[in-house]
Formats: sequence, structure tokens, C-alpha cells
Amino acid sequence: MQTAQLHEIAATLRQARLSRTPVTAPSKTWQQLDADAAFEVQRLTVEMAVADGDRVIGYKLGNIAKAMQAAFGLDQPDYGFLLASTVAYEGTAIDPGRFIAPFVELEPAFLLKRPLRGPNLTVADVIDAVEYAVPAIEIIDSRVRDWAIDLPDTLSDNGSTGAVIFGGTPRRITDLRLSDTRGTLRFNGEPVMSGNTKNILGNPLSATAWLCNRLAAYGVEFEPGQVILPGSCLEAVRMSTAGTWSGEFADWGSVEFDVTPT
Repeated sequence: MQTAQLHEIAATLRQARLSRTPVTAPSKTWQQLDADAAFEVQRLTVEMAVADGDRVIGYKLGNIAKAMQAAFGLDQPDYGFLLASTVAYEGTAIDPGRFIAPFVELEPAFLLKRPLRGPNLTVADVIDAVEYAVPAIEIIDSRVRDWAIDLPDTLSDNGSTGAVIFGGTPRRITDLRLSDTRGTLRFNGEPVMSGNTKNILGNPLSATAWLCNRLAAYGVEFEPGQVILPGSCLEAVRMSTAGTWSGEFADWGSVEFDVTPT
């Protein structure tokens, strides 16, 4: 695709995010859009955000669990940059009006103490690089109307990022059983979805290695101090009404936030 077309797609999605107005899937309007071109669009939208004062704080992997792929009609994971502007604080109120069609996910988050560079990165490298893990909730959102997405659409839209909330129970990964930890998502105290960290490509450390190796093809590497979201352990749940959301990992910790319209 021509550079001008990539910039046009990026500007369209950036405006959709700022105005909270959904648009037609880019792959329908620009039919030559493939995954590689979509990542360049993603990079352009992030550059626009940084130019406006935002900051890259890490990376995310999405649609890694089969339940997520089935729910959104995808057969491959997506990925994107994490921006500081998307971080919300645990226990605070989030206005649903800042999103278009949000869903809630539960996943671990990894804080890095060492860089990670692909290709040929292994799970052992990831274990060596992770300082702490914390429970996290990701609110995914799409600038594409009705979530009618193919892979190039969600990649162009920065992996359908919306917001992320980090919990306050950091743990060393040696103190966790990341290959088999049950996670439960609750709304107003009632369980609405459950899953297991083994749904994240066997374990989320493997998913992190996969993500780093995939992004190495685009010259991306992970830096100390950055946060990695390796994907949800359960199927995302639509965030449609006011109330309190919480996510809990067994024998680890929880994270919660309120949905309050303003």
C-alpha cells in the first residue's frame, strides 16, 4: 500500500478514537490492507498519540485464547502498543462514555526488569526478564463499527485497546503457578465469566515470548520498566451498565473498578 493510504487509515482511526465514533472496517474501505500494512498503521496512530503528549509503556497481546478468537471471529492473535493515557487506577470510577463498545478481560501483567529482544526468544528468557506479575483488567474497545473486524482491522486499531487497570498485589513469578491459575470476573459481586491462565497459549510466559518474537519482525523490542499484557485468560464480557467490576486470580490477588456515567 502507498504511504499516503496508510496515513489516511491512521488518521481515520485516530479521529474515531478521539470522537468515540465508530467507522467502517478499514479492510472494507482499503481492500489491500494486510497484517503487515496494518501494523504500520498502528505504528502511525501511536506516533500521533505520542506527538500529542502520550507515552508508550509496553505492549499487549490479544485474542490468544480460543474462546476470545471464537467470540470475535478471528483465528489469530492481535497485538498493540500500551499507552500511558489508557491506564486507569484501581478502585476509581470509569466513565463508559469514553468508549464505543467496551468489553472487560482479566489477565496477568508482567513488569520487566531486563530487555527482551526477538527473534529466537525463549520462555527461559522471559522468566529471566520479568520482575513482577500483577493481576490486571483490560477494557478492550473497537473503533470499528459493531466489532466487525478481521485481523488487519484490529491491528490497525492498535489491538482494540481501550483501558487497563493494574492490581496492587505484585508477585514474583516463582511464587505463582502461571500454567494453571483460575481467574474469575465478577460484576456487582456475581461471577460472570471464569477461565484459567493455561488458556493463554499454555501459560502467559509462552505468550509473552510469542509476542516478542512476532514484533521483532517489525523492529520492536521490550525495554526494562515496560509492562506486557499477554492476553486474557477468559472470554471478554460486554461492559454495558453501571456497577462494580472485579477480577480475581486464585491464591494471588484481585483488581477492581467502578463504571459510573458522568
